[in-house]
Amino acid sequence: MKGKQNRILTGIAAALVLVTAVVMYAVHRAVPFMMDDLWYATLLSEDTPVRTVSDIFKSQIWHYFNWGGRSMTHSILQLTLLAGENAADVLNVGVTFLLALLICTVAGNKRLPAFFAACGMLPALNANWKMSMFWQSGAANYLYITVFLMAFLYCYLRELSDTGGFGKNAQPFLQEGIKPLPGIGVWIVPLGILAGWSNENMGPAVWLSSLFVMVLLFRENKRIKPWMVLGSLSCLFGWVMMIAAPGNYVRSAQTQEDQYGLLWRCFLRGYAQSKAALEYLFPALLVVCAMLLLARALKLKLGRRNVILLGCALLSWGAMILSPHYPDRACFGTMVLLICVALRIGGRIARERKDMAIPLFAVSVLVWLRGMYFLGEFLAISWGWIR
Repeated sequence: MKGKQNRILTGIAAALVLVTAVVMYAVHRAVPFMMDDLWYATLLSEDTPVRTVSDIFKSQIWHYFNWGGRSMTHSILQLTLLAGENAADVLNVGVTFLLALLICTVAGNKRLPAFFAACGMLPALNANWKMSMFWQSGAANYLYITVFLMAFLYCYLRELSDTGGFGKNAQPFLQEGIKPLPGIGVWIVPLGILAGWSNENMGPAVWLSSLFVMVLLFRENKRIKPWMVLGSLSCLFGWVMMIAAPGNYVRSAQTQEDQYGLLWRCFLRGYAQSKAALEYLFPALLVVCAMLLLARALKLKLGRRNVILLGCALLSWGAMILSPHYPDRACFGTMVLLICVALRIGGRIARERKDMAIPLFAVSVLVWLRGMYFLGEFLAISWGWIR
């Protein structure tokens, strides 16, 4: 009976994932290159279009010294713009599914229903799904770069043993750090640089998380592998390069925050932090809190990896206090970390309590419907069905 139930849930999840792919692709087709996309499609310093990779390199050197430090994300943006709208639309859907897969990998819950839940939560819990996933500039700065952030974080989390189970019968859970990742000593350096050179709040959050994992291993008298130190240093290097960009100071000089007094600026930043937590991140926090309460009722241990993910989310939210602006799309990475926690807890509950599988899947369908409502409404307006 349980095997039949699993097959039914997997079949439904597969069908809904296909629907999600079609709807997301349709939305991408309806959102053209616009706003910043049109500027980044040029050499930036000149009013001529980007035609080669060397043009992108030249553009980013100018950008680094004259406008901002997000060289990696904007290089990705210019590459996708160079590919053209049709190719970019396909790439965006593929990267969305890749991110959902990485979320499931970080959560240790790789079943198809979990993958479907991740795909549904990305638009459903998103404070601004259009500007962080479907607008090309936003997709490069948040959707694409979060793939590298999650991959980097996973490399460290898998080195930690965790515990699962209920009450006194808790047993080792997901001992993923047994087999080393092939060639990690080589590719952890570019991955760390990409993770650190991502955006202003997620870069330092994942770097501090990598340090915390190494501290835990040291306290347990476990070996800290050379690649872990190398990766953490690479992430720090990427973050410093982003923050130290001369273009950041050029851009910040054009903001009007300095016209306010210190107390008023503190109030405005505190207000922005509160708005992010109580409005932008509220749907994701609501889901996580519900899962935590359910886990508590079932006497399920939280586990160290969930603690690290929650800590990383808190750091990524708190880091924005240093920024004069906290746009809703900047919550994307924090939301992804919270989704990882929700799926990890949900996976444990489903494994320990088979009778909870259907209710949990039903909730994930409701969340998915919320996301599809947003996307469907946008399509209906774009196609003239709603006026």
